[in-house]
Amino acid sequence: MNRIFILAVSANLVFSCTPEAKKLPILGRKEIKNVEFDQKIKADTIYHTIKDFRFTNQDGDEVTQDTFKDKVYIADFFFTSCPTICPIMKTQMLRVYEKYKDHSDVMILSHTIDPKHDSVEVLYEFANRLGVSSDTWHFVTGDLEKIYDIGQNSYMVTAREDPEEPGGFLHSGAFLIIDKERRIRGIYDGTKSDEVDVLLTDVDILLKEYRVK
Repeated sequence: MNRIFILAVSANLVFSCTPEAKKLPILGRKEIKNVEFDQKIKADTIYHTIKDFRFTNQDGDEVTQDTFKDKVYIADFFFTSCPTICPIMKTQMLRVYEKYKDHSDVMILSHTIDPKHDSVEVLYEFANRLGVSSDTWHFVTGDLEKIYDIGQNSYMVTAREDPEEPGGFLHSGAFLIIDKERRIRGIYDGTKSDEVDVLLTDVDILLKEYRVK
């Protein structure tokens, strides 16, 4: 009897000392608004979200926010002729792809910032050389100004032409985790393997957060 009691107490102590599951922060601007709920006024937090978009992927298919409905996705910006950081970024993003290519809740969205050169055909060949499928990884092109606008105002990263930069463009090397509510949950340096290690861990944490709900 005493032995059983001791085991029970030990189990309770282990349980009580277990830390709460980690949750990723919600990044970006937020507003506090008063809303009516059940005839009462309550304060509600409105978080920054990725706005609606419409681009074309490497298969010539339309890609919108609905493509990523109920998905966690990782976003970045690049261009296929980039002579500097893009090859490193794509090597690191391939790690993300290999881990989640068979996971139905995770996708990748790469926006070209050079749509004049990066046509559907160019993106198709680029994806083909990487050996990736559009079921998981979308490379998208579209209107130049819309790409720059969503980069700087939704994802909050640098994406613009700059003739003084190698290749003629200035863009961030960031990888961003976007949750199922289209909120930014993490920003990582896509040129550094240790930061991508953290991203892979954080995607798992976010997926676990949804499973717990």
